Amino acid sequence: MSKPRRLRWASAPQRPVPEHPYRDTALVYGFFALLIVLLAWVTGGAVLKAAELAGAFFVATVAWGWFRWRQRIAQDAATSDEELL
Repeated sequence: MSKPRRLRWASAPQRPVPEHPYRDTALVYGFFALLIVLLAWVTGGAVLKAAELAGAFFVATVAWGWFRWRQRIAQDAATSDEELL
């Protein structure tokens, strides 16, 4: 019996950090939160409940996005500091 083959995914190069990562994150998730409310309104659903859900969605996703950007920026800074040594 031969050994099973394993897929090896080449790691894609990381994209550079955008100029305004925090603002961009808030705008994208704000759009999605607005979309939740608009869909509830168009379909005749409970708009108030949809607004509450959209608000919770917005806060949670923006907090997570900002946390991840902070990690990424710190990681990039550490990497660039190591390259200077």
